[in-house]
Amino acid sequence: MFKNHLEIGGFSFSENLSLLKFLNMYFSIIIPVYNRPDEIKELLESLVLLDYNNEFEIVIVEDGSSINCKSIVDFFIDKLSISYYFKENSGPGDSRNYGMNLAKGDYFIIFDSDCIIPKHYLSEVEKELNHNFVDCFGGPDKALDSFSDIQKAINFAMTSFMTTGGIRGGSEKINKFQPRSFNMGISKIAFQASNGFGNIHPGEDPDLSIRLWNLGFETRLFTNAFVFHKRRIDWNKFSIQVNKFGKARPILNSWYPKYNKLTYFFPSVFIIGFIFSV
Repeated sequence: MFKNHLEIGGFSFSENLSLLKFLNMYFSIIIPVYNRPDEIKELLESLVLLDYNNEFEIVIVEDGSSINCKSIVDFFIDKLSISYYFKENSGPGDSRNYGMNLAKGDYFIIFDSDCIIPKHYLSEVEKELNHNFVDCFGGPDKALDSFSDIQKAINFAMTSFMTTGGIRGGSEKINKFQPRSFNMGISKIAFQASNGFGNIHPGEDPDLSIRLWNLGFETRLFTNAFVFHKRRIDWNKFSIQVNKFGKARPILNSWYPKYNKLTYFFPSVFIIGFIFSV
């Protein structure tokens, strides 16, 4: 919880306002999408099945797609409280900020478009926030049995403690958990104080986490608030993605040297060990 006195846009927020806001919590789900209408259909189908009893909204931000998902969103208008916005392409971080600026909620939940949401997700988030409120949380990702072998293998590579030190998975073994934007929640107050995601990509989510810590906010892992992350990429695209992640980490280390951790070297150690074993 953010425990310091803060002024944002002329409004004064005192010590326990985050907790007070939660007493009347309204969730806004923010989903940026780029040329992936089929993924949005699967994601929205899973949100229809949520067992959450309170109202919530969904904000779809089309990031300059040439193949838009407007017709898919329209199909769900009668089933979900949903809004659709089209903007020029500016990347996922900026699109998430765009959606949060337009959202009505007190607490924003961010998904990637290639996620499928378990029916208990929002109920689990509400339970966690009631038990121990935090202004920013992250959840793990898992693979469904129906996923392809490649999708399951990539899921393991991205989440295993052996390969990434648990910084993307459900590990409690790290001192400060850095939420990842495929499955992340942030309070409106924390968003306004931090101005949301920065201009670095990839790496915009750990950058946001560190800036939130420096502002006095806390982050936490919600182990049971997981999503099924259906990464629709092949090994070539995956290698390109991992290469970009690897280039972003030294930049973040140079920006925030006090937050360097041994676990950030686990992927390199894993690869060296794998080559040696072969």
